[in-house]
Amino acid sequence: MSESQTERVVQRLATLRDRVETGMDRREFVRTLVSGGFAVGMAQWLGVDDFLAADDGEVPVVTALVRDDPADPWSIRERTRHVPAEWYAAVTKAFELNELLARVAFTGYLGSAVIPGDYESSTATVSVGVSSDGHSLVDMVTDVAEGIDIDTETIIDVEEIQEGPESREPRFADATSDGPVPSGVACETPTSMATLGPALYHPDGQRQFFVTADHAFGERHDSTDDALFLPRQDTDPLELGTVVHYHPLEDVAAVEPNSWVEPASRIDAPSSPRVCGQFTRFGLADLVARGEELEKVGALSGHTTGRIQGIDAVTCFTDDFCRRGQIRWGGEMDLTDGDSGSVSYHSDPQGEEEDVLVAGFNNARTWWPGQSYVWGVGAYRLTEKHGYHF
Repeated sequence: MSESQTERVVQRLATLRDRVETGMDRREFVRTLVSGGFAVGMAQWLGVDDFLAADDGEVPVVTALVRDDPADPWSIRERTRHVPAEWYAAVTKAFELNELLARVAFTGYLGSAVIPGDYESSTATVSVGVSSDGHSLVDMVTDVAEGIDIDTETIIDVEEIQEGPESREPRFADATSDGPVPSGVACETPTSMATLGPALYHPDGQRQFFVTADHAFGERHDSTDDALFLPRQDTDPLELGTVVHYHPLEDVAAVEPNSWVEPASRIDAPSSPRVCGQFTRFGLADLVARGEELEKVGALSGHTTGRIQGIDAVTCFTDDFCRRGQIRWGGEMDLTDGDSGSVSYHSDPQGEEEDVLVAGFNNARTWWPGQSYVWGVGAYRLTEKHGYHF
């Protein structure tokens, strides 16, 4: 086959792939393959061989990274489920539109988020926050929205930080414990208190880390102040390790253990949830479509639950840069100072009763009028950008 013929085949295959994503049913797909002179086996080239095994009007998506063996963090694998093709097409377009808005970063743009509709509606909305001079946005994106609803909201007085909830007593780790340390308890840096997250893993060398919020270490990262401690009631704090990787954009700090104490894939709650993996971006979209809520355990506010308000969000409210891959959920009262570093999670629908999957980190809450949610980086974003997983 000549180079030009190969290019034409690739273009035709790409066109077929686009049609699959926009709702082509299985019978139509097979007919198109045959009439176009392709073998059905070429579906594998398209990455849609699973599509042929699905019911008409459905497509497979990866919803989670889960462990085959809950005790083995390196047994991680992809989990898929079939979703309505029209819903998939709408959510995909919303993700693309959201990314376009973030890239253009027009005057007045303060952030945006994707809100998938339920499966029956097969819709999706992009919620956009703008300053008073950003309303020309709607005219700019209408031509490329292609049926995606755009919900524009003016945000004012972002700089005016309101008082947080009343101070509470922190949740300390068990002072007698000499085993792995669960998440959801207080941890300390030389300058502040935060919440310890569950064990974070990286396949490079099969490394494991303690993890908490980057901002707990202050704006300047000083090598003399990068130790993380575990405060314990009525006894001396325990040094857990030192930060080996700061990720300011994601607001995450990875701490290498330097003692006999290791991080645990457990959350310090009455049911002692066991972390067995994490949700992907489409896994979060699936939760929204089914009206599911997230949970968290913070060192100060304890256990709370709340609905997901937006995914794949872009947040430009607080810094001179924008944060990508954010989750918005719950309300501003679900997080207080000292809860940063906790994770949002949901029960594993295919696991045992104690098994949960991580949605993302909790890093901050809204303090400006008109909006109320917790925001932080999605676990999938950490995997995409840095290779970590839970």
